[in-house]
Amino acid sequence: MILRYTVILFIAVTLFACGEEQKQEIKQGFVHVEGQKFVDQKGRQIIFSGINFISKDPQEKYMPVQGNKTFEKFKNWGFNCIRLGIIWDGLEPEPGNYNEEYLSEIDKRIQWASDNGIYVYLDMHQDLYGAKYSDGAPDWATLDEGQPHYTGAVWSDSYLISPAIQTAFDNFWNNKPASDGVGIQDHYANLWKYIARRYATNSTVIGYDIMNEPFMGSSAQNVMPLMLGAYAQVVAETTGQAPPSAEELGAMWANEESRLKALELISTRDKYSKVVDAVYELSADFERNKLQPMYQKVADAIREVDTNHILFLNHNYFVNTGVSTALEATKLPDGTRDPNVVYAAHGYDLVVDTKEVENPSYERVEFIFDRIAESGKRMNMPVMVGEWGALHGKSLKMVETARHLVSIMEKYNFNNTYWAFYNDIGDYSYFQNAIIRPYPQHISGNLVEYDYNFSNGEFTCVWEETAASKEPTVMYVPNLKSLSQEDIIMSPSAEQIIFEYYGKSNAGKLFITPVGKNIKRKISFTLQSISSETISIR
Repeated sequence: MILRYTVILFIAVTLFACGEEQKQEIKQGFVHVEGQKFVDQKGRQIIFSGINFISKDPQEKYMPVQGNKTFEKFKNWGFNCIRLGIIWDGLEPEPGNYNEEYLSEIDKRIQWASDNGIYVYLDMHQDLYGAKYSDGAPDWATLDEGQPHYTGAVWSDSYLISPAIQTAFDNFWNNKPASDGVGIQDHYANLWKYIARRYATNSTVIGYDIMNEPFMGSSAQNVMPLMLGAYAQVVAETTGQAPPSAEELGAMWANEESRLKALELISTRDKYSKVVDAVYELSADFERNKLQPMYQKVADAIREVDTNHILFLNHNYFVNTGVSTALEATKLPDGTRDPNVVYAAHGYDLVVDTKEVENPSYERVEFIFDRIAESGKRMNMPVMVGEWGALHGKSLKMVETARHLVSIMEKYNFNNTYWAFYNDIGDYSYFQNAIIRPYPQHISGNLVEYDYNFSNGEFTCVWEETAASKEPTVMYVPNLKSLSQEDIIMSPSAEQIIFEYYGKSNAGKLFITPVGKNIKRKISFTLQSISSETISIR
């Protein structure tokens, strides 16, 4: 027994020394895209599992107040990627003048992430277009032409009912000049170029999420009539009665209680698809003729100064609910496809941001993420589910809801960043008992499948190694100290399985050496219950 632990200690010391060398190599390369997967600097497939970290509050200068200790928590929770929100209003308070103080604060967060072995991608965030109505564009870039602004039962209703927001978006898509004579969209591209030049050699930053949930503007006035019309037909087909009138449908949707009641009718895949597919052509027209050209303009600006980083393309706002996206990869200056592009999807059920958030239709949710997977395959891109969840509350039902969402992330091997961090999130039962779980971080070869069974604590992972595989496969384990070598079942067996603990935390990683041949491998083990104490920093 003494000999075994002496050997393990020797291996651990050796790994630490090698780790210092690995840090040197990592700085020489960048995470990049190969087909539908992310590949790390060592040539391994990497699975990202992380969280959104953002402040939308101008009083906080658009930067979360939490410091480096929070990034230590992120590491212990197993997050290897942060979607770091940045706000146009904070970055460019006056046309063409960039806020170095704000950029320095961004630099700090990126460094804290680096110190904890966490990657970052930068999310240019907006909600309701700009700071005048929520967050995003500065006032000088909010050309709403004095149109009125209205709010609804849910915050996002303003997209559909506010002429001011719709007009501001119209002017952005049409590149209307700001007060300095430069088009609003041109300003946006120039800002991204400035940011890309700053981080062009930073390998902690993996890429740029060009715009959060782009909204189509005034053409969105046609969305609800199309969806409600399709809903009325579903009602008629289901009840055998005449469809409700436009007035009845409008009244139903204007009230949160009646809206939630109405959603019960479209809780199945076949009925729900009829409603969301009614807006596909409108959505696709916007993405092809407005959104795609904007992404290309920004991509051209970024690629002038940075060819290393990944471009994250978020579909339009309505695709969050399961409408198929029409996006394509952006192109390089020579007209060929840019290979370093990712589909940055968001997925939410229609009950998100309501009191029924813990009671989604599972069938409807699965449909939404099936569509995301289909689009990623069509475009031959990795999927980064940049936003999902938005859960709150401490009920046991919320745990069930979160576990269902996690099972979808695992089913499709989705990369993902959960929405979103808030200061006491670690105290929530759904976070402790669903979001935090073991998963593969780096795969020497190709990941086939993995699964964590919350009911019995069993984790399994299957991957295909190649003879060329030289680097270890790495698994994050929240309560690694509860495991021993004897608890791990490997097929075929590994010469070495190295345990690396995170400081005083019980969490850590397993490093599994490759066998040097083309072979399918499997690891399995069973964990005791995961809790906040299991992974706390003591």
